[in-house]
Amino acid sequence: MNQQQQIEMARQIREQSFAQVDGSVLAPPRTPEAQREEIRIPTSLVEARANVYRPLNVEGALPVFINLHGGGFIMGQPEMDDPWCAFIAERTGCVVVNVDYVLAPEYKFPAPVHQCYEIATWIHEHAKELNIDPERMAIGGHSAGGNLSAAVCILNHERGDALPIRYQILDYPPLDLATDPGDKPDFAEAIPADMARTFNAMYIDNAEDARDRLASPVWASDEALQGLPPALVITAGKDSLAAEAAKYAQRLEAAGVPVVYRDYPGEAHGFTHNGTAENSLEAWELMADQLKDVFAK
Repeated sequence: MNQQQQIEMARQIREQSFAQVDGSVLAPPRTPEAQREEIRIPTSLVEARANVYRPLNVEGALPVFINLHGGGFIMGQPEMDDPWCAFIAERTGCVVVNVDYVLAPEYKFPAPVHQCYEIATWIHEHAKELNIDPERMAIGGHSAGGNLSAAVCILNHERGDALPIRYQILDYPPLDLATDPGDKPDFAEAIPADMARTFNAMYIDNAEDARDRLASPVWASDEALQGLPPALVITAGKDSLAAEAAKYAQRLEAAGVPVVYRDYPGEAHGFTHNGTAENSLEAWELMADQLKDVFAK
């Protein structure tokens, strides 16, 4: 399948609804008290749209959390995380920047990684304009957004920690794009292997790229993991991606990186958006509370 055929298939997929990787049927128990505005961020690829959430009645330059949505690298948009970004802003007392990054197959690996890094750099450089504290940054995401968040942290560390990223949140991320989805743990509730295989092929061109540490962070060298920001890693027990995320958490810990690991055994991929309301809320509270603790130090 050539790229033009992939683009047409992606267009058709985007017009459909895959609850496993896209959309949200859950929302916070009450409407969070946060102000929302849309901004545009210039990048070397295309201008990126982002929704910015700021807690009400909080003065001064606030820490910032960059949120990257899920969607298998080929679909999704910031609005699917909209109510929860406002929830994090209110509960944490931080600014949340919810990013609309470029998608495959129009933009294949490593373009989304580098664009997300450019966006994080722009946010840091425009801290005064955004009224944020440039020394208190964090990044995180859901599904594919978790993969991109881990990759941005690795890239930033390789560039001498130019950005003060204090924390990373990896919510049921795919971290091994080199292993065939059919060889991963299988569950009735899991993303079908053929779907995962198709999504991966749209994002990654070849086996060499699939083993790159920015595509598959779990394949990163021990040296590449040393000195990365502390992490919260969340997995769902009935998700075929849980094992690789758990392995990454273990590898981070072995490299001396502080890690909070939380598994939700009865949940499937995407549960923070489409799973059990109680577990979803608990996971979002965990994300917010970890950020609050980090930003307070």
